Amino acid sequence: MQVSERQILCALFVFAWIGAAAAESFGEEDLALVYGDNSFVSIATGSTQPIRRAPSTATVITSRDIEAMGATDLDQALESVPGLHVTMSSIALAPIYVFRGIQTKLNSEVLVLVNGIPVTQAFNGDRSQIWGGMPLENVARIEVIRGPGSALYGADAFSGVINVITKTAADVKGTETGVRAGSFNSRDAWIQHGGKLGSLDAAFYLRAGNTDGQKGIIQQDAQSAWDGVYTTNASLAPGPINAERKAIDARTDLAYEAWRFRAAYQKREVGGGLGVAGSLDPNGRGHSTRLYLDLSYEQANWLPNWDVSGVVGYYDNKEYGNPTYTLFPAGAFGGAFPNGMIGSPAHSERHTHGSISAFYSGFDQHRIRIGAGLRKDDLYAVSETKNYDAAFAPLPGGLTDASGDPALIYLLPHKRNLSYLFAQDEWNFVRDWTLTAGIRYDHYSDFGSTTNPRLALVWDAAYNVIVKVMHGKAFRAPSFVEQYAINNPVTVGNPNIKPETITTDELAFSWQATSTLKHDLNFFRYRMRNIILPVAVASTTAFQNSGDQVGRGLELESTLDASSNVRLTGNYSLQHSRDSTTGQDAGMAPHRRLFGRADWRFAPLWQFGTTVNYVADRMREPGDTRAKIPDYTTVDLTLRREKISGDWDVRAMVLNLFNRDAREPTLMSAGTTIPGNPVTLSDLPLPGRSFYIQLTLNM
Repeated sequence: MQVSERQILCALFVFAWIGAAAAESFGEEDLALVYGDNSFVSIATGSTQPIRRAPSTATVITSRDIEAMGATDLDQALESVPGLHVTMSSIALAPIYVFRGIQTKLNSEVLVLVNGIPVTQAFNGDRSQIWGGMPLENVARIEVIRGPGSALYGADAFSGVINVITKTAADVKGTETGVRAGSFNSRDAWIQHGGKLGSLDAAFYLRAGNTDGQKGIIQQDAQSAWDGVYTTNASLAPGPINAERKAIDARTDLAYEAWRFRAAYQKREVGGGLGVAGSLDPNGRGHSTRLYLDLSYEQANWLPNWDVSGVVGYYDNKEYGNPTYTLFPAGAFGGAFPNGMIGSPAHSERHTHGSISAFYSGFDQHRIRIGAGLRKDDLYAVSETKNYDAAFAPLPGGLTDASGDPALIYLLPHKRNLSYLFAQDEWNFVRDWTLTAGIRYDHYSDFGSTTNPRLALVWDAAYNVIVKVMHGKAFRAPSFVEQYAINNPVTVGNPNIKPETITTDELAFSWQATSTLKHDLNFFRYRMRNIILPVAVASTTAFQNSGDQVGRGLELESTLDASSNVRLTGNYSLQHSRDSTTGQDAGMAPHRRLFGRADWRFAPLWQFGTTVNYVADRMREPGDTRAKIPDYTTVDLTLRREKISGDWDVRAMVLNLFNRDAREPTLMSAGTTIPGNPVTLSDLPLPGRSFYIQLTLNM
């Protein structure tokens, strides 16, 4: 029997209201304790302030929110944010965070921070194509800004900023161990501890996990089209995507008075997804290791009216295949590659950075922040083994080590230096009115300088109504691949390209209708300029500043505490983005999205939660003649029992309850590896119905 989306939504909310009535007799735990404090945010200005008055459109997800929705990975939690949809790349199924209709192949327009420090690669401008997920057991809260943030955070704070804040000793308080198992042969185990280590506040976290991954079927891949051209049968489609993952995570957090030292290590082995070139590659694996080190100092009242903070850090990222990727299978291109078109690119990069900032509150009605910083991006090692040249022709010697050979290697090592200055003033110029003005200047050693301002006016219009008017500019720095790629059969770099820019205007309203009901409504419009795209020039394709895009939309979010034990939350996002020149829809991103969640503490120590995610109206990118991407609705359930035996907690989760055939779109370019190649790729399947059970022990 088919269940309609309307029936699902009605059932969810009717069930929640019934639960509200049934829950009236249980008042043991206040909702503030269940969900944690998400009423304050620090990402908007660099200091903690009420989220309703923050000069940005922000969302906070606490660790209690994460537990209530049953999220185990960052991507699951972020899908609950209005105006943000999480899709994925065909390469290694890396996440793509789509803010307000801005979707690109590598998602370089979104800045992800961990404890306020960027984890961006200079190589591709993303977090890593071999990302492999981010677990949430050690996450205290996630803060998200929708809209530009370059006035504070610099490059890539373009369409949005995500700051993941990990747990300290104060958040863990003792020892927690946990195990989780479920569908697709998924297994995870972790341990974390917080307490005293001599005079230090110390927190430690170690986690290991692996999964065979879902086996969603791809009906047609890039090789399918070439089989039609050459009348061959080399394609492995229909066949399953490669979604295997293995992961190790370790974190240390040590604090003494105003000083804090953090270290983190992540190791990933990730299946190739649909394949590096859009052709199924069941044996391809990507490996990455990431090492983070930072030392920070933060002192309030360092001098009268002065609060100061500073940080120095180091980040090293290595990516490599295992041992090779098969771009196209054996027999590809009429038998020109009897063993397949094979490549094994690898690169390593390190980043060193330091910054200092200070708040000054000595002026009446003003709170001023100033800061400066330096960073060095060093792509220090690049290697490649392959059996094809820049024209996609077989190399005479077969599989060849191209490392260090300017005639064969896809990229040579490069360095980039960055220095920046910023200033911000929060001016309470009259009662109930605050103007926040900020500006940041960034100078890059390879492409020059950029200056990005922002303005935000916040008005307490009534005791329960706040109005915000915001304007900001942001930029996205070109990646090393976009600037310096060579001998690439698809697209070569262009050292003369400039940063992408965006200008955004927003109008936001926050209404606390009653003590238990809150609404937030945001309107936005933006214009992107100098979008970096591959453009055919003569006999080659190179990156150029060649695109403009405009967008507009709204985001509505509501929260209702129906009783002391029932909370309903929901948000609706509407957006339309189009190419400024042609007027065509920009494509890929959903025009409409609805997310709803109901959490019910129906008895002492028991909690039940349901989430509904409706994704609709996704057009193809301009020039893609495939049919419109189907809409989908998924429903997830979570049941938690605390202290089921001693200090053991148990949680059961069902994802995609109704086993919907939900898919995320593939880009045309995922399969058009050679110009003119006619390709009809299958879209990427999401996992079907899946089950998980989790046990945790708190000591």
